[in-house]
Amino acid sequence: MSKVHEKKERVKRKPTTAQALFPIVFMFVILAVGYGYLGLKTEFLMILAALVAGVMAYYLGFDWKEMLDAIIEKIGSAMPATLILWSVGLLIGGLMFCGAVPMIIYYGVQIVNPKFMLVTAFFASALLSLVTGTSWGAAGTIGVAMMGIAGGLGVSLPATAGAVVSGAFFGDKLSPLSDTTNLAPMAAGSELYEHIAHMLYTTVPATVIALIVYFFAGLKVSGSLVTPESVEVMMTQLDSMFNFNPVILLPFVLVIAGSFLKWPTIPTMVISSFLCVILGIVVQGFSLVNGVASLISGFDLSMTGFVGEASEEVIKLINRGGVNSVTGTTVLIFCAMGFAGIVSVSGMLDKVLDLLLKKVKSVAGLVGSTIAACFTVALTTGSSYLTILVPGELFKDAYAKRGLAAKNLSRTLEDSGTVLVPLVPWSAAGAYMAVTLGVDTLSYLPWAIMNYTGIIMAIILAITGIGITKIKPEE
Repeated sequence: MSKVHEKKERVKRKPTTAQALFPIVFMFVILAVGYGYLGLKTEFLMILAALVAGVMAYYLGFDWKEMLDAIIEKIGSAMPATLILWSVGLLIGGLMFCGAVPMIIYYGVQIVNPKFMLVTAFFASALLSLVTGTSWGAAGTIGVAMMGIAGGLGVSLPATAGAVVSGAFFGDKLSPLSDTTNLAPMAAGSELYEHIAHMLYTTVPATVIALIVYFFAGLKVSGSLVTPESVEVMMTQLDSMFNFNPVILLPFVLVIAGSFLKWPTIPTMVISSFLCVILGIVVQGFSLVNGVASLISGFDLSMTGFVGEASEEVIKLINRGGVNSVTGTTVLIFCAMGFAGIVSVSGMLDKVLDLLLKKVKSVAGLVGSTIAACFTVALTTGSSYLTILVPGELFKDAYAKRGLAAKNLSRTLEDSGTVLVPLVPWSAAGAYMAVTLGVDTLSYLPWAIMNYTGIIMAIILAITGIGITKIKPEE
């Protein structure tokens, strides 16, 4: 007689403090040592961290299927950002191919004063991000152009990238068209426009500090890396390679119009890329044998980045973009989501966040705990959305019990969530900015001044009570 062995359902246990902290601390340590000191690939380190988290989750009673389902769910949540990443890569390649970005570089080098390059990069990125609601779009369009101008003028590329990131996320924070600006009041229970107005308490001082630094840094270092002769050579080569015509700026106009009219982001960028290819063929006259061959060439260049015949410096300047250029970023996002899925489904992340709520007895402590929670979620998941949603849900009742208006929470979520994520190398935003601007995240981080001084201002306001709004009696 055969016995039927039924598979026992594993008993799940809640993680202890040590068990919850171990995988997260392990991840921080191997990233600091492996990536920061040894220069190892971040993807490998994130997979190793996910493996350690998986072993801990299995010990807590979770099986592989549950972990896999959580990983797939996290990857699924990251797919919209990933598809946008591919679309922006395609668009950047197209903007190079049709000559739009080279034209902005060509005239920008003549117009922009090197001493004010960093200030110009901030304002240009901030304005575009403010009117479109997308920091990624601002960095991928005007930000790329600013990097090209900075390269031509010999201005520090990490400093310029930091100014672009600061400006792009200044606009992202304050634009009513931004997804995170709408998500933060939704998570906290406040209202959109009162949330935007409340953010001025921290964002304006942070911006003033950034602009002061950019101004004096520009006076000191601008234009010291190139000679007028090298700039003249670059200008001559760009002029010989492209036919500059205002019509080639149409893709920029289409992207901006799509943002105003709230067209779907991905189709708008893909259509703009097609337009770039057509303009490259018609205006620039790029062709191999006939129209069909030139069309194929145009698609190929939009996918892999523009390749032209010029000096090495100019090729580095314009050989940017293409879907292939963001493939590595996609892999990094998937690896990070693997770790995020495991620590989330096993309750380890919730345990760490609960620890942050203990012994909070003041407004400053509550705001500080919110910031710490945003830091934790940002560093462990690399997701802008989770950095807002998870702490928002966790702290919503705590703010209400303290008699604090919900807009205090929504402001803190943006000050320490939205603007922090692009400073995390393994996050989607951090990896995107690094690939798009051509500067490593840790290299531009010190120059992304608005991003971290806003956090400092949030702490100062919490301690002093300035800009902290109480719940009205009628509420």
